[in-house]
Amino acid sequence: MTPRSLFSVRLFAISLMLFCSGCTHFANDQWTGKDKAEHFASSAVFAAAGTAYANNQGWNEAHSRSFGLLFSVGLGAAKELYDSREGGSGWSWKDFSWDIAGAAVGYSAYHLTHY
Repeated sequence: MTPRSLFSVRLFAISLMLFCSGCTHFANDQWTGKDKAEHFASSAVFAAAGTAYANNQGWNEAHSRSFGLLFSVGLGAAKELYDSREGGSGWSWKDFSWDIAGAAVGYSAYHLTHY
């Protein structure tokens, strides 16, 4: 399987999991707020920590970057899945967007300070 087709399969699987995850409800929240800053900051820290871990394992830059970003985004998705359970605050695409933005900034900050 080529890297491009493997990426397509992974993207399809992640999309399928997100849309068929059994979310009981979605959040009705705003784009700004204290929790959005927490999503952004924690995702930035997780991305930098994941990238640092992978870098310290001797992985090349591309693998380190991928691991750090996927580690952070994966934790953000897991948090939203947890929130989407019955009795939770609901899945928030806005929170998840802040998670992705934070992951990108965390990796970029690590990359700027170490390369």
